[in-house]
Amino acid sequence: MADELIRKSAAELVVGYEKGDFSPVEVTDAVFDRIEAIDGKLNAFRLLDREGATAAARASADRWQKGAPLSPIDGAPTSIKDLFAVEGMSNRKGSLTTPDTPDPADAPAVARLRAAGAVILGKTTTPEFGWKGITDSPVTGTTRNPWNTDMTPGGSSGGASASAAAEMGVLHLGSDGGGSIRIPAAFAGVFGHKPSFGRVPYSPPSPMGTLSHAGPLTRTVADAVLMLNAMSGEETLDWFTQPSDGIHLAALSGGVKGLRVAFSPALGHAHVDAEVAESVAAAAALLAELGAHVEERDPFTRDPVAMFNTLWQSGAHGALRNLSAEDHAKLDPGLAKVLDDARDIELGTYMDAQRDRAAFGSAMKVFMADYDLLLTPSLAVPAFGVDRLVPEGWSEDAPNSWVAWTPFSYPFNLTQQPACSIPCGFTKSGLPIGLQIVGRMFDDATVLRAAQAYEDANPLHRHHRPEI
Repeated sequence: MADELIRKSAAELVVGYEKGDFSPVEVTDAVFDRIEAIDGKLNAFRLLDREGATAAARASADRWQKGAPLSPIDGAPTSIKDLFAVEGMSNRKGSLTTPDTPDPADAPAVARLRAAGAVILGKTTTPEFGWKGITDSPVTGTTRNPWNTDMTPGGSSGGASASAAAEMGVLHLGSDGGGSIRIPAAFAGVFGHKPSFGRVPYSPPSPMGTLSHAGPLTRTVADAVLMLNAMSGEETLDWFTQPSDGIHLAALSGGVKGLRVAFSPALGHAHVDAEVAESVAAAAALLAELGAHVEERDPFTRDPVAMFNTLWQSGAHGALRNLSAEDHAKLDPGLAKVLDDARDIELGTYMDAQRDRAAFGSAMKVFMADYDLLLTPSLAVPAFGVDRLVPEGWSEDAPNSWVAWTPFSYPFNLTQQPACSIPCGFTKSGLPIGLQIVGRMFDDATVLRAAQAYEDANPLHRHHRPEI
């Protein structure tokens, strides 16, 4: 029974709660037993709160018994990335330079999940200040991929993706400043959605400013929508937030027939692993079979990595430039090098990058006027060894060298468009491959509808499960 409970989606859990087949307390206990059994191999959680989660589960069980749940995610076991404040828990951000003291209040996204009845399990691991596309840190050490523990689950929401894939909870809050939801979703074979900028409140703001988005990692598209609905909407503490009416699950069933879809296998410049390319091309063909009008077309041919690096590194430097020499010495050496490199960025270079970003975003808006969606690989490579920043044979010398193997993610942080990663296959060695679906700005609903259509036609989460 416990194994059955941990495999259920949030949407399936609430059906069981409503019928009285099982309770949030039983589910929470089963999830904690699962964490206790396998997280020693994965290291996905930095901090757990079984006592607080059990109390929340009991309160949820009482509401369900009375027929008065707070929302469609009431009683859903939920994790929070260790970059977000959670009342009563410390927020180490993967860094020895941060205090190990409890936060006095929840971040807005966390507060909304709690108000919806989500059962908060604890905090998942992240690289220091979320700085890279893999997950290890001076605080927690190395987080591993459930499909192969010698491999990385990606980052910076790697604890969230590993937890989702390993059935240690159903809803997982991540953040994405250059791919940090979509990268780990692809590597760990789960669904991850980077919402349109401003849809989910992010406060206090990320050091990466308007590059960063908060969003869900889940095993199913429907669960991501339920979680997104709980978190979305205007927020006093975040002046960028937009009003949101939410996305009805019924809207996901519309399919893709008639949608105009551009498919860009390499964005005109990327070098893509052959197995990744083959699997993503098959996914694009499947969407065409489902009725979408798919044509191969690149939205741009010039890699926007220079402007991304300038803006991203400037944000990191701005946040950490006043660290004492003692604290600077405690940093992940890779992050310390990024900060050192960022000292040489001139104001004119930064302003040029801002102007280039505006032009790039406008060009993408013009491109998307002809298409409802854009398809790309989520990543250029499958997961690689946990002890590496880049795949074997790739150079670590360039600034922010990890972005070289994720050329499909950071462009859409620059443009702030909604983008998701959905599992679309496996390599011969059994590692997941992800398809990225990008939409027009603010049109998260069409992205998620297409993702649901693909998931319905190719439900990998139903037929594949990592053996840990």
